Amino acid sequence: MMPTLNPLSTASVAVNAARTLTHELEQRILGPAVEAVAGDGRKQRWEQHKQTRRAELTAGTVDAIRVLGPNAGMDEIAAHVGVSKTVLYRYFTDKNDLAAAVTVTYMESTLLPLLTDVLTDDLADYDLVRTVIGVYVETVAADPNVYVFTTGRSSGSSSAAYTERIFTGAVRSTIEQRLGARGAQVRGARTWATAIVGAIIRAVDGWISSQEQPTSELVDELTMLVWSGLVGIVSMNGDPEAFAAHPPPMPPLPEESE
Repeated sequence: MMPTLNPLSTASVAVNAARTLTHELEQRILGPAVEAVAGDGRKQRWEQHKQTRRAELTAGTVDAIRVLGPNAGMDEIAAHVGVSKTVLYRYFTDKNDLAAAVTVTYMESTLLPLLTDVLTDDLADYDLVRTVIGVYVETVAADPNVYVFTTGRSSGSSSAAYTERIFTGAVRSTIEQRLGARGAQVRGARTWATAIVGAIIRAVDGWISSQEQPTSELVDELTMLVWSGLVGIVSMNGDPEAFAAHPPPMPPLPEESE
């Protein structure tokens, strides 16, 4: 008899992994700009002011990108926020630094809370897969300008790689928990999670540039891909050697089955 899954335990592991990686991203971004200096109260107060001002400018940039689009320049962003470009460069080294700060805000205020809500629901495996994909797709569709500016390829920022890493960590943790509860091997969890997240992100990147199909259709297609892959993994108990030795057969062509 298979052990009973505890979805809340699974969610806790996945969400904690995401939060840990988000904190790491935040430290990488804020570290160079904000250093606590022991024994110097005035400098500490100035550094705290810089953090606060940086956060205000980041929030203003999010609003600017929603209005102006993901390719807005620093001059346009500054004008929309109501400051000079010189002020922006006082708190951000360049546009990539600004995009990285916006990524942290976007992740903490939008994507991570939604991810937490999904993973803490008591969902069956298939429903969890479909819901996570749906949340990602619909969140991007609702805020495409900010998505492209932060995690999209056009941002030119390494923040996109960190965002992908956050989702991969959460998916990997969930795979390890759910497959482990079935007694399956989980050595390939990192590879599978990387492939799943990569496929979803690349598909969404392709969709957002054309938007030639409704989001519901994109969710259906991605769910078909991810779920069928997971079923194949589970059917072989997570063992790549067993899979290679006995790969599931492709159904015959219609004329061959007559």
